[in-house]
Amino acid sequence: MQRQGFYLSDHTAALNQQNQQLNEIYVPRPQQSLAVITEVLADPYQRQQPVTIQLKTVDQNNRHLPDITTLIRGYNANDIVIDADRFIRIWCKQSER
Repeated sequence: MQRQGFYLSDHTAALNQQNQQLNEIYVPRPQQSLAVITEVLADPYQRQQPVTIQLKTVDQNNRHLPDITTLIRGYNANDIVIDADRFIRIWCKQSER
């Protein structure tokens, strides 16, 4: 019987952590120009250091998603390539392209 209490306690802790993550609010950061994005990515890309990226994507409740901390595998004027060859679209004002 004691083992069941242990599992229930672990499950409750996991549910509480998941609920906390769902209710966390991520404040949107100001959008950067393509020139700033390129400048910021150049050094970590060359040194293979992780960067933190906030996507311009929101969930069904119009809340921003958590930041992504990852290595940059490559980038160009349109996309950033991160781990597992995942492409992230670079969003800039149309006049900056």
